Amino acid sequence: MSRAALLVLADGRFPAGGHAHSGGAEEAVGAGRIRDAGDLAAFCRGRLHTAGLVAAALAAAAADGTDPLALDEAADARTPSPALRTAARRLGRQLMRAARAAWPDPALDALAAARPRGAHQPVVLGLAARAAGLTPLDAAHAAAYESVSGPATATVRLLSLDPFDATAVLARLAPELNQVAARATEAARRCAAEGPGALPAASAPLLEIGAEAHAARSVRLFAS
Repeated sequence: MSRAALLVLADGRFPAGGHAHSGGAEEAVGAGRIRDAGDLAAFCRGRLHTAGLVAAALAAAAADGTDPLALDEAADARTPSPALRTAARRLGRQLMRAARAAWPDPALDALAAARPRGAHQPVVLGLAARAAGLTPLDAAHAAAYESVSGPATATVRLLSLDPFDATAVLARLAPELNQVAARATEAARRCAAEGPGALPAASAPLLEIGAEAHAARSVRLFAS
C-alpha cells in the first residue's frame, strides 16, 4: 500500500474532470441556499452525510472486491435524478481514463469494456484505489472528501468567497468526514457477505431536484 497514491487520487489536480462539476453548489447558490461560509458549511455537511456517504460506501465496496457491475446497478438505484446519473457516468468515464493511465489494471479494463459510456464515478474510484494498492477505507476517504471539496471549490468561484473561509469549512468537517468513511467501510464489509443491498441509500431530495433544475438552465458555469 502507498499512501502517496491516495494523495494523487484525491488531488484536485488529478485529471478526473471534477473541476467542471459543482456537486449541486451552483444551483444552491442560484436558489439562495448558499450565500456565505456558514451556508456552505451546512450544505457540505448535508451532502457529506447523504450523497457523500453513499459514494464512500460504493467506493469502499469496489476497493474491497465486490463486483463492480453489481455496484454500478446499485449506484443507479440510489440516484433517482437522470441528470445526476448522467453526471456520475461522465465523471466515471473521465476518471477511468486517468486511472488506467496512472495504475493500469485488468479490472479497470474490464469495467471500461463493460460500461463504454462510463460507470458511476464512485465505483470507478474504488477500483482505481484497489489498483493503486489502497484500502477500502482509503477509497471511502477519497470519495467522502470529494463530496465536499468540489462544492467548496465551486463556491469560491460562484460567490467570490474567500478561499481561506472555504478551506476552513473543509477543515472543520474533518472529524465528520472520518466518521462517514468509517461507516462506509463497515457497510462495504457487510456488502461482501450480504450483497449491495447492505450499502446505505441515504437520500438528498434537494440535490436531486436541484440537479434537474440545473440541467435545464441555458446558461451555467458548471456541468452539474
